[in-house]
Amino acid sequence: MLVGDFTEWQQQALVMEKGPDGVWATTLKLPHGKHSYLFIVDGQWCEDPACGVRVPNPFGGFDMVREVG
Repeated sequence: MLVGDFTEWQQQALVMEKGPDGVWATTLKLPHGKHSYLFIVDGQWCEDPACGVRVPNPFGGFDMVREVG
C-alpha cells in the first residue's frame, strides 16, 4: 500500500497492483507541492529505495519526499 500526508497516512491507504512487468503501481492526482510518503508491505512500513529525498520522521525513521510541479 502507499500511504502519505495525502492519504492521512493509514486512514486512506492506496492499494498498489503488480503489473505484468513486476512493478507495483497506483495512480493518483496530487496538488502541486511536496508530499511525504512511505509504503506498507506485509504490515511493515518501508522506505522507497528509488527516492533520493528523505526527511526524518518522529518515529526514528525517514519519510520519502516527492515534489509535484
